[in-house]
Amino acid sequence: MTSDPRSINQTAFIQSPNHILYLQTSAVYPLAQPLVLGYVYPAYECFKTVELNKPEVEQLRFWCQYWILVAALTIFERVGESFISWLPMYNEAKLAFFIYLWYPKTKGTTYVYETFLQPYVAKHENEIDRNLLELRTRAGDVVVLYWQKAASYGQTRNDIDNVIKWSEGSNEMTLLRSSRKGSLSSIPKLQIKLNGH
Repeated sequence: MTSDPRSINQTAFIQSPNHILYLQTSAVYPLAQPLVLGYVYPAYECFKTVELNKPEVEQLRFWCQYWILVAALTIFERVGESFISWLPMYNEAKLAFFIYLWYPKTKGTTYVYETFLQPYVAKHENEIDRNLLELRTRAGDVVVLYWQKAASYGQTRNDIDNVIKWSEGSNEMTLLRSSRKGSLSSIPKLQIKLNGH
């Protein structure tokens, strides 16, 4: 009798300084595990650190570095997803990397941040700032363009709604002849009877 590897359940215990995290693993949850251990648990720990009466600067620094690394990983993953997602054990490696980053005994966040990310960003900081400024400017231009299009669409839609309301309205229509002189009360009214009435 051979067992289907997808039906095997395993149990993982991960101990943090104040908690023991219990995780039931199976084939049903392979995508949920990185979400829970890479985002939910660290977000909760970060929340607790921020909400302390007197948060420790080192803990805040640690969680800021962690989220910077996770953001960078997420960007690289989205860009290279078609190249790396097919690799065997990719999700498991990603899960292990997340745990390595936040697990206190490994000090993974500090090592990866200070060894790889910080030197690279420091070296290219001026170029990155320049590109971000250009991106903000272009994004602002795009927002203005779409706002103008939406306003134009809204005006067109309003005009169409008025025509529809008019066509669904009564059989009598009052047309006002426009005049540049005088008030609206002095403009003569022209009555048109529709449907031969």
